[in-house]
Amino acid sequence: MVQQIKSAAEFEKAIATEGKLVVVDFFATWCGPCKMISPMVDKFAVEYTDAVFIKVDVDEVGDVAQKYDVTAMPTFLYFKDGKEVHRVVGANPAGIKQAIASNL
Repeated sequence: MVQQIKSAAEFEKAIATEGKLVVVDFFATWCGPCKMISPMVDKFAVEYTDAVFIKVDVDEVGDVAQKYDVTAMPTFLYFKDGKEVHRVVGANPAGIKQAIASNL
């Protein structure tokens, strides 16, 4: 399941998950490509149980999006032990999946 983050503190806690890949979907409710890719992200969350999947609405938690220089939606950031290890910009299912597989 993909958990939606509601605050910067909740985000920081989520990405600090030790030993697990954390996949963060930065999205906006008005973003067409975000709506298109969302079912694929849900599918990846079921497929890759060794990773943690979270979503951040850039309009609700804008300070987090700004801190990580997210300027396009969707943007997927990959974290391990609190550090960004990869980034995919855009609704690119193959790129998202490849980044998950190579960072697990």
